[in-house]
Amino acid sequence: MAVRTALLDRSSTVPADRRDRVRLVLGVGFALVVVQVAIRAAVAAVGELYWDDLILIGRAGTYPLWSAELLLHDHDGHLMPGAFAAAALADAVAPLQWWPAAVSLVVGQAVASLAVLRVLWLLLGPRRVLWGPLLFYLFAPLTLPAFAWWAAGLNALPLQAALAWVAGDALLLARTGRRRYAVSATVVTAIALLFFEKSILVPFVAFATVALAYRVDGRARPVRLAARRGRVLWIASAALLTGWAACYLTFVESRFGIPDLAMVSGLTHHGLSYGLVPTLLGGPWQWERWNPSPPWATPPIVLVVVSWAAVIAVLVWSVRRRRRTGWVWAAAAAYVLASLAAMISTRFGAETTYELAQTLRYFADSAVIGAIAAALALRAPARGAPARISPVVAAICAVAFTAGSLWSTVTFTRSWVDNPTGDYLATARVALTAHPDVPILDHPVSVWVLLPVTHPHNLIGSVFSALPGRAEIADSAEDPAVLDDSGALVEGALFAVRWVPPGPEPDCGYLLSPGTTVALPLDGPMMELDWTVQLNYFASQPGRIEVGFPGADPTQVPVGSGPGTVYVRVPGGGNGLQVRSPATGPPPKHTVGPVGVITPK
Repeated sequence: MAVRTALLDRSSTVPADRRDRVRLVLGVGFALVVVQVAIRAAVAAVGELYWDDLILIGRAGTYPLWSAELLLHDHDGHLMPGAFAAAALADAVAPLQWWPAAVSLVVGQAVASLAVLRVLWLLLGPRRVLWGPLLFYLFAPLTLPAFAWWAAGLNALPLQAALAWVAGDALLLARTGRRRYAVSATVVTAIALLFFEKSILVPFVAFATVALAYRVDGRARPVRLAARRGRVLWIASAALLTGWAACYLTFVESRFGIPDLAMVSGLTHHGLSYGLVPTLLGGPWQWERWNPSPPWATPPIVLVVVSWAAVIAVLVWSVRRRRRTGWVWAAAAAYVLASLAAMISTRFGAETTYELAQTLRYFADSAVIGAIAAALALRAPARGAPARISPVVAAICAVAFTAGSLWSTVTFTRSWVDNPTGDYLATARVALTAHPDVPILDHPVSVWVLLPVTHPHNLIGSVFSALPGRAEIADSAEDPAVLDDSGALVEGALFAVRWVPPGPEPDCGYLLSPGTTVALPLDGPMMELDWTVQLNYFASQPGRIEVGFPGADPTQVPVGSGPGTVYVRVPGGGNGLQVRSPATGPPPKHTVGPVGVITPK
């Protein structure tokens, strides 16, 4: 109802046939949104937490909600306090459960889809051609991978909603002059910036939408007119972006770089030909996956060729049959290329594969841009006599596109559900809460869940930080139990990489004088990693000692009276260890022990 009121403002004077058209176009539009959200809900229902989701949840369970350590964390080049706040809320409601994430994805998709319907209505009004761009946004698989992955969805969905909503507000501000639309647009942009730095493009897209709408309408000096009629919004957006940029540059380390030509051409070709372009016809139809990586599009060559031919044909038809549409497609292409450039300059490296560009999540917001561009092209006046498209031809194209998109959705979902994380977490939750009084040595989760490159977020102490009723996860423990690849808690064993040679003290090894540090040499150097030390000791009474590599933070280790063995996690590397005894009390003694990694026995 709010949408109709904002868009019409004169419904009482609308002729009956127009009111019928309004009901038909909006009714079908809302019905399409409902169908799309239902399909996406089905996809979300079979999903599970994956990769970065566990990093967000782990940090949310480790740091207080309003702490800078949580909200302002540099997450692989992203500044996204809104996403971390959402993870904290999910942790509070149902720790390490998928359903809060699934609900947030479905709600976010509904908001974004309704925002797209709104801006298309503002551009085209009660015309049935509106269904074409709407159908593209709703069902194109371009937005699917970013939706299914919660961490990616927390970035992508607020951006998509903001692109559409702020463009709509900019159109209404230029049309009515009401400043409430400038306030609404600024607030929505600020919210989107809390989730994804790419939202800096939102005001620019809104400005381009207004200027291009004026241009296709044949208005004189469309850029100047758009600037003048929306100046309140543009000034507010400039102030907002300036403040946000200062915050971003303060807390985030730049990942931008210049790759070589081979990397640029490879990622561009794979991102466009095998990624984005086939989705315009409902592709890619099929996906490939190697766990633990996400699925990537693998369209058949015939679809790639036909898709490029279709893109060229549509561009030629639009420029030849619709006035002043060249700049519309140029602006859409510029947005896609900007997304491509951002991906290449921040994600390239020696280990980068071209399939990264085929995961589609870096282009998800381009679906909104494509829908707006199509609406602007359809808004443009025809050259000469209006060309009417046969309803039968339009229906066949719509059915073919929808069928291809649904099949791509089915094949993606089949690949996406091949995710061991859900079963691993379920088993581990039971194992970690079975004996809450027995400490467990902190160690990495299965490599099928998180790879070592995510360290330290791949440690069970981070992943399960918010799990209630669990055992203490400590940096030292007498029992080297570990979670295996299934999540079960099993007996562990130390795989020795280096040894501490026998010490100078007979039957003892090394005697630690109170308040001093003793160096324990190793039989070879160790690279910078997380290592585990098997510390064999003898102490006349309980106490604490410190163990670590030189230059690294030491680990506090409680020791009991008499002989004992404790396994200690020591980050760092070098040619030896350092052990420090307490300043007072009887000196403990250290004997020979190995250094390595804990694995299931």
